[in-house]
Amino acid sequence: MADRTSASINIAAKPDEVMAVIADFEHYPDWVDSMKSAEVLTSAGGKTKTVRMVLDHTLVKDDYVLAYDWKPRTVSWKLIEGNLLKAMDGSYALKPDGAGTTVTYTLTVDINMPMIGMFKRKAEKTIIDSALKGLKKRVEG
Repeated sequence: MADRTSASINIAAKPDEVMAVIADFEHYPDWVDSMKSAEVLTSAGGKTKTVRMVLDHTLVKDDYVLAYDWKPRTVSWKLIEGNLLKAMDGSYALKPDGAGTTVTYTLTVDINMPMIGMFKRKAEKTIIDSALKGLKKRVEG
């Protein structure tokens, strides 16, 4: 499996407030720049299990399905179906930090075509940075 890329950001909100935004998939296109659509396909026990997403990033464009695993203050996902993507596996880990929350986003992207490792890391880094900034802006208003 490819190396993972990771980054963190502090958000001025409690972990439950941050997780509520992360779990609100239908609104991802409102705050994730490269996300064109997100549709919940299945849920169980009040938690989303699978989501179809359409990503239109400058380095990665695809229509894919992710499967989600929820734990207290952590959500992780794995790619289960994609056209271009071979992997889009990652997680959000939330840690209380004073009056706010530190959010760490970890991501591994792999695609079904040759791509130099540094370009994969760049794609991961730009996706992570954009998502963390968008999440902070969405949560903090």
